[in-house]
Amino acid sequence: MTQRGRADGHIRPGRARELASLYATARSLTALGDVDDVLDSIVRHAHDLIGTDFTYLSLIGDDGALRITASEGTISAAFRSARIPSGSGLGGKVIASRAAHWVGNYLVDAELRHDPGFDAVVGNEGLVALLGVPLMARGQVIGALFAAHRSERRFRTDETALLSAFADHAAVALDNARLYEESRAALAELREAYRTIEEQMTTRERAQSVHEALTRSVLAGGGPGAVASELVAQLGGALVILDRSGGLLARARTDEPDGADPVGAAHAEVIERARSTGRAVTRQGADGLWHSAATVRAGDSLLGALVWSGAREPSATDTRSLELATHVVGLLILKDNAAADAAERLSGELLTELIVAGPHVSPTQWTRARSRGIDLDALDVVITAESGSVPAPEIVRHLHVIAREEAGLAGEHLGRATLIAHAGDAERFARAVQQRLRTELGRPVLVICEPVTGRAWARAFSRAAGCTTVARHLGATDLGATTDRFALYALAFDADRKEELDRFLADVIGPLLDYDTRRSTDLIATLDAYFTQDGNLRRSADALQVHLNTLLKRLDRITHVLGHDWRAGDDLPLRLAIRLEVLRRALRP
Repeated sequence: MTQRGRADGHIRPGRARELASLYATARSLTALGDVDDVLDSIVRHAHDLIGTDFTYLSLIGDDGALRITASEGTISAAFRSARIPSGSGLGGKVIASRAAHWVGNYLVDAELRHDPGFDAVVGNEGLVALLGVPLMARGQVIGALFAAHRSERRFRTDETALLSAFADHAAVALDNARLYEESRAALAELREAYRTIEEQMTTRERAQSVHEALTRSVLAGGGPGAVASELVAQLGGALVILDRSGGLLARARTDEPDGADPVGAAHAEVIERARSTGRAVTRQGADGLWHSAATVRAGDSLLGALVWSGAREPSATDTRSLELATHVVGLLILKDNAAADAAERLSGELLTELIVAGPHVSPTQWTRARSRGIDLDALDVVITAESGSVPAPEIVRHLHVIAREEAGLAGEHLGRATLIAHAGDAERFARAVQQRLRTELGRPVLVICEPVTGRAWARAFSRAAGCTTVARHLGATDLGATTDRFALYALAFDADRKEELDRFLADVIGPLLDYDTRRSTDLIATLDAYFTQDGNLRRSADALQVHLNTLLKRLDRITHVLGHDWRAGDDLPLRLAIRLEVLRRALRP
């Protein structure tokens, strides 16, 4: 029967050695750039870590089938060339569930969907026990990593956790290696483009100089700042490199008078014209300087822009050099984005796991948190944030930056933008996060913070999410606060007090709730409108969109159902009960 590893908190002797080996091998993977080298290194290190008879890695092909692409240990050529149809075998189960599974005896396991062709290869190879873990890249399963024995056995929880942790590192390394190969291919294309330009342009030496300088800079590991410096060294003047939102990635300038930074109205205008035409655009501004802009694109996506300014009008070679430089910058931005996306995806996944599993943290989760420099015991607040029509993923993108600065975690959980972090003062932290999001998004933001005790992130998230809904229902849309600000309404959003709320509502408005249920009426809404309008009958009728006589009949019916003239005495309990019931309805999914 297939089994899925569970962390039980027990660390066997030698665990520290295995974890140290895991970190060392993960670091060594990051130094590799060739895809084949990374694949071979993954299975070799996994083989050493787990100590099984043989280890192999399979990637998903275009047809959905798994094909073995790398292996370690003695296996036959027939096994290495085997093709496992989509959905078949242990690999199919690992891919479908996106989780680790193992079998003690592959051929006799009845829970697997067996493929006769692959079963024959398995039998000839003598494969019996098998452990598989998924390889995830950018939120997608790209393959699986397997450890196999030629005798029947059970795989321990720590072996499953160790192989899973290694697979997480290996998938990122493999994705980076693919990106690296794509970058090398793009750079090769860039070199070819430069060679073509050199043949067509009379100023070939200068174009070649720019080309060689940029290529050397990038291949030596330089970033946007190095590209900007190299371009300014060749072209003179000043240059800025901007990201997609107009934020500054790098700038460089000469010390001469024509090295003024390209800023101001002329700067914005030339960028906009370059975006609309898709080509480099040059114009002379009111400041007397010439401004040239070229956009950085990947397909239809705008990644940023390069803007050069100088006292002289740029030549055709200068303009073309600027356009070609956008390809190099685009590759650098894509590489950085890929690394950031991988880190943010892992952060979001770990956040969700902690909320779902907390306060019981598995050894694997501890390991993944420590690898990111995060102390789980220090994460003492949970924040949820929303901003009108701004989608949660957009808010999460800004929360990831805060999470990195605060050694916390950010992600989307149950459709809400969520942050787990450490805060000495929860109220002050909530206000700081709200003000920062408000500035970056340029619109009102609602941020609710709930302190965490004993790693109870799930309870804290539930209270923060519920309080956010209550706050919004009460009209708060631009606020940073803790749930204590809405303590009066805690009965509505605190799941631990549900029974207390039920008893209070039953005592005060139980007959109304029963009446509405039996008669399919909504006397609760009638009272809510009446209290909201401070007892003004005409405004209450307008709010309910009913005739005044209809409202009067409903109020008389409420008096009859409650059994007393609620308007003649203290109506505070009734007002509070109605408000809590309305809020409870707003919190229902």
